[in-house]
Amino acid sequence: MIEPGQSGECRVRINIDGVLRTVVYGFPCSIHIDPVEKKPLFHFLPSSKILSVATVGCNLHCRNCQNWEISQANPEDSRAVLCPPERLVELARYYRCLSLAYTYTDPIIFYEYTYDTAKLAREAGLRSVLVTAGYINEEPWKQLLKYVDAANIDLKGISDDFYIRVCSGTLKPVQQALVLAKESGILLEVTNLIIPTLNDKPEQIRKLSRWVKANLGSETPLHFSRFFPRYKMRNLPPTSLKTLDMAREIAISCGLDYVYIGNIRSKTGQNTYCPGCKGLLIERSGYTILQNRLKDGRCPDCGREIYGVWK
Repeated sequence: MIEPGQSGECRVRINIDGVLRTVVYGFPCSIHIDPVEKKPLFHFLPSSKILSVATVGCNLHCRNCQNWEISQANPEDSRAVLCPPERLVELARYYRCLSLAYTYTDPIIFYEYTYDTAKLAREAGLRSVLVTAGYINEEPWKQLLKYVDAANIDLKGISDDFYIRVCSGTLKPVQQALVLAKESGILLEVTNLIIPTLNDKPEQIRKLSRWVKANLGSETPLHFSRFFPRYKMRNLPPTSLKTLDMAREIAISCGLDYVYIGNIRSKTGQNTYCPGCKGLLIERSGYTILQNRLKDGRCPDCGREIYGVWK
């Protein structure tokens, strides 16, 4: 039990007079304008700007966290600004962003802030995007999804052992969150960070790819991201391009339609191809789109509808 004046694992909910209260509502530690491709979302409003926001805190403790300076920080030790939901919506409109992203740490931690902002954003004609590890209970997740348009959810590994050792979490809640997100009808993309020696074996990648296809559908985009040594995992090397290419080939061979590699330049690994005629649809270089041949969300060559939100 959390004692009076103490916080939970996330460090942002404190027992005040017998009630758990969030201390980060309306106080983001980071606000930035990103290309939507950085989330990464490759099938959602390409080339658009997205207002990204985060508070400190996280309910996982991944040893490889790229944003550990804020995800593992205590609120009292961090800088933040007052920016209530109404102000976030105003900023998004002022800078002509089509969407808001709740990202960098995890929107599940600043749940109330995310929920209220997403609700206001929808009323203002703006979209909302979650970039999350998906470690959440079913009911609050369903409530939040009502006001969300897209999500990129991390599937960090495909075993409880990996989640316990690397993230201090478990696998099942994440799988459940992924399935519920897809069932809700939002645009869903999945990211798997490939960490050398921990989740880079062909059989692990094959198992993960088959799970995505069986439970989320072959049309769900899967991103394999390059690991860089950070935080408590500086003893491992960055993921090689060879390993990322191998993962992409395995996922495609498992029947996934849209498989990408990220955090590294690739000649073809960031492009979108038609699952039907195999023609090039969207050519990317990093976060920049070089050409987009889609016509009303369809392949211009064979007419196949391409999974995504395109306008």
